[in-house]
Amino acid sequence: MRNVLNKKIGAVNAKSLDNLQNDNIYVDNKIVNLEAILGMPTRKGLEQGIVSNGKLVNVVSNGYGHLPNEIFFNEVESKLNDANVKYVTRSINRDDRSFAVDYILNDDSYIVKVKNSDDAIMPMLRFVNSYDGSNKTCGHFGFFRKVCDNGLHVADTNIGFGVKHRGAIVEIVLPEIGSLVNKFMDNEFYSLSRKFQVMAETNIQNLNEFVKITSEKLKLFKFESSEKNPDPSLNARLILDNIEAEASLLNMQPNLWLGYNAFNELLHDKLKKTFEQQKTIDSNLFETVLSFA
Repeated sequence: MRNVLNKKIGAVNAKSLDNLQNDNIYVDNKIVNLEAILGMPTRKGLEQGIVSNGKLVNVVSNGYGHLPNEIFFNEVESKLNDANVKYVTRSINRDDRSFAVDYILNDDSYIVKVKNSDDAIMPMLRFVNSYDGSNKTCGHFGFFRKVCDNGLHVADTNIGFGVKHRGAIVEIVLPEIGSLVNKFMDNEFYSLSRKFQVMAETNIQNLNEFVKITSEKLKLFKFESSEKNPDPSLNARLILDNIEAEASLLNMQPNLWLGYNAFNELLHDKLKKTFEQQKTIDSNLFETVLSFA
């Protein structure tokens, strides 16, 4: 638990957002003709391969439109800059196959403090692209929680955009992001932040029971170590330690808000899920924990 607490203290005491994860998402990538490389015919629909950082990560048809990160994320940042939106980025590269960039809105006027503490919540936009087909190219609003450097993917507001195919070349047509940010802030951001407050005001009376019921409802992990050992499993222990560490750090009683975030951190840091799966589970997790209030 001490290591967890030290990590949290470091995050809260950080003077800036400069220490965020920023993987290289602009790895070399290209489409190759598999017949030419293999020296033999390929089945229809499997004529091309997508190579990322020297590895074959996907096999696709001749009509597949490959969208390089350079085109997609550069267009996103161009739209943000045009709208004079201040942001910092956190980028995630998973095995040179799937990628996500969080654009955290770095504006003090957007920050919400939960339960009048140092627990600061900031709006963010997440954009996802993949070369292996594991995630569709998409964008949605979310939240960044500074105390644990985690993203909360419980917002319903998606960022719609058009895709133009010109043979194997794909062009992205993004909307004007500034107006989308204003609309999100005026509506869903503050609606959800009030729910965060309700969760923070609802104390957890029995931590073990809370973790057991939540994990069982979402089918994330077994609470008990084994059939013969009723003690909390490693995942359950991580959740329990995290709740207790943050309660101590923020001078709060263990509550549903801390409980939700402890599960959220396990989901994004330890459990092996795609970006799409994480978002779906996160939304279900949020609604499940909120129902206990």
